[in-house]
Amino acid sequence: MELSREEIRRRVKERRGKKGESRHLTDMASDGLQEIGDGNDVPGPSSNPATNLIISDILIRGIGRLTRQSIEKAMLGKKYGSEVAKRTVENRSMAHTLTAYGITKFATKSVPGALIVTSGIAAKILFDLGKSRRQSRKDGDEFLRKQADPDSMV
Repeated sequence: MELSREEIRRRVKERRGKKGESRHLTDMASDGLQEIGDGNDVPGPSSNPATNLIISDILIRGIGRLTRQSIEKAMLGKKYGSEVAKRTVENRSMAHTLTAYGITKFATKSVPGALIVTSGIAAKILFDLGKSRRQSRKDGDEFLRKQADPDSMV
């Protein structure tokens, strides 16, 4: 079945929304979730939608944090041992945490932001590969061991 140009344009506009503006992946997901239920209920334990939003935000962030920390500890645990991995992940400085959060937020706000962050990550990987493998490993080991020390300021 071949579609005419007009039909293709109509379908594209329909997917983008009524005004023809581009739609974010989260907009499409929320539209799909809105179809669940009869439209008169408020999803969540409270009848207050603001309370339900806060509860879901806390739950999602908590689950995300636990998942992220578990994966980070598993990645480090094989080489450094579970105790060092645990201290390394849990002793992260506030500056490190806020920097990672800010970069993630910037990358997920727009396509140019994602491209800039991806380019920066690629540049860092190429920089590390440009060093000798031994020096790169030594630098990484030193940073992680310093971060695992609760008395250090990393």
